[in-house]
Amino acid sequence: MRVSKRLLLAGAAAALAARRTLTPRYALSGKSVLITGGSRGLGLALAREFAARGARLTLVARTSSDLDTAAAELRGQGTEVATVTADLTKREEVERAVQAAMTAHGALDVVVHSAGMIQTGPLQDMTEDDWREVMEINAFAALRLVRAAYPHLKAAGGRVLLVTSIGGKVAVPHLGPYSMSKFAAVGLGAALRAELGLDGIGVTTVCPGLMQTGSPKHALVKGQHEKEYAWFATIDNLPLVSMPAPAAARGMVDALVRGDAEAMIGVPAAVARYAQALAPQLVADAMALTNRFLPGPTGNPQARRGADAESEVTRSNPIKRAAEQGFNQE
Repeated sequence: MRVSKRLLLAGAAAALAARRTLTPRYALSGKSVLITGGSRGLGLALAREFAARGARLTLVARTSSDLDTAAAELRGQGTEVATVTADLTKREEVERAVQAAMTAHGALDVVVHSAGMIQTGPLQDMTEDDWREVMEINAFAALRLVRAAYPHLKAAGGRVLLVTSIGGKVAVPHLGPYSMSKFAAVGLGAALRAELGLDGIGVTTVCPGLMQTGSPKHALVKGQHEKEYAWFATIDNLPLVSMPAPAAARGMVDALVRGDAEAMIGVPAAVARYAQALAPQLVADAMALTNRFLPGPTGNPQARRGADAESEVTRSNPIKRAAEQGFNQE
């Protein structure tokens, strides 16, 4: 039995080494890459990383002014950039974005689903519509994108990069709808990789931990708005726990280039994943204990944007302020 286990482990190690050696790296120079949510935050960091590797870009987002600003920056560095203002909850607008990439660049080699939304608040203050809304953006929009791009990706032997979250591996209190949508997105990525490989399409699902992207200001906050936003914005920017956006983007693009099926981005994400796999009861108990220290429900389903839930506590928070200043200077 011991010999068999050793042989099994040796075989697995050899297979992994062979994969690293024999699987060709995906060259991005000259490739046409469509990025949803590409106008700011992580999406823009990904656009910068793809541009640095010689890709031609199509950025998709809801706000045209943000797209114009992002495109101007990238074009100033010599990158070919097309922009599309679109609502990813509508199939016809996703299809229009894909066609725009084809029109602008004559091909579509890579699609990246980075667009997403975050809601934070107690379960009791979340409505069913909240759960459906976040599922539309974080999970169904990714499916729409891949379905719309499928013929072009098949013709190109292209790639798909799905940006999910460690929240798709470990459910975090006060992020219930977000966690459900990210669990769904992780499952979608696994299903797409299993089936689209026959068509020569590679699918990589990345699960980052906390990142310094400025996202708390755009999150929808429920419950005790100021207290809820305070804990969320602080933990999202903690040093050592939260990654700078450029480092996260670099890790994600590296995973795509390698052809990884799934990649944890950042050490905390990897630790959380293995803790969940090896000690699920312990992780569940830790999350339940964490919930005891979070602001309680109010019975009021009204939501505020994070930027509108700022208080003197968060405005003067040195951790949050330093992280935001660093992100704005990137």
